[in-house]
Amino acid sequence: MSGRIGNGVCVATAYFEAQRRAAEATSKEEWTSTGVKATGIGKGLTMQELAGKNALVTGGARGIGAAIAIALSEKGANVAITYERSADSAERLVRTIEENGRKAVAIKADSADPVAIQRSVDETVRALGGLDILVNNAAIARYNNIADFTVEDIDALLAVNVRGPVLAAKAAIPHLKEGGRIITIGSAGADRIAGVPGTVYYMTKGALQAFNRGLARELGARDITVNLVQPGSTNTDSNPETGEFADYQRGLSALGRFNQPEDVAAAVAFLATPTARQITGTILTVDGGALA
Repeated sequence: MSGRIGNGVCVATAYFEAQRRAAEATSKEEWTSTGVKATGIGKGLTMQELAGKNALVTGGARGIGAAIAIALSEKGANVAITYERSADSAERLVRTIEENGRKAVAIKADSADPVAIQRSVDETVRALGGLDILVNNAAIARYNNIADFTVEDIDALLAVNVRGPVLAAKAAIPHLKEGGRIITIGSAGADRIAGVPGTVYYMTKGALQAFNRGLARELGARDITVNLVQPGSTNTDSNPETGEFADYQRGLSALGRFNQPEDVAAAVAFLATPTARQITGTILTVDGGALA
């Protein structure tokens, strides 16, 4: 792999190669993982906008998912999260949410397993007393050139990144009442691929755009909104803002900086509130202007 920093294509290729290597050693939930603590996103005049609401955040033990869980709890919601391997992080997050005065539960579930997905929804309803907000956050990433992608790699990406959100929504819909919310986490890369070899990963994120629009039409008559949040480069354990290709990523952004997980969480929390009742079928991109 070679190329000067001024050569955007070569730098992008090197960046995705590094991401591919990192992904090989990273679990589903760890891909977007970093320590998150309560930051007060939901505090203030609108703190109780979600009082009495119950939310499920898939892949919620760390990183963006944990930030979303905290933001929803700070707005008054009770929160269930799913995790696959980070049990300690999940339990710490549950304690943080409970310290906010909300109910919280951590559910071990593999987002590639249809039975586990259904069970996670059922356990959420039992533990919290209902379900009003579903946040499809769990995802995996694998980067490689098409010629080198295995069928197993393709199937793994489709199972978690596409089938997972569809099955979670299918399981949640019978429990959602008027004013319910389904919010899915996609990627700004679905609109602009910064380099290779991210083709298959971003294909799965592009599929979520069509799913988002179609489901919004399907559930509109029940006053259930469906929206997609697309993060750009976000500071996580697997993609730190101090990493080898951080300067390249910052250069893609109009603001010249990474997202923090809390930036993405703020967008999700807003879409979950009654204030966003007229917003559905929408794609909200949080990327610091990388698509501008």
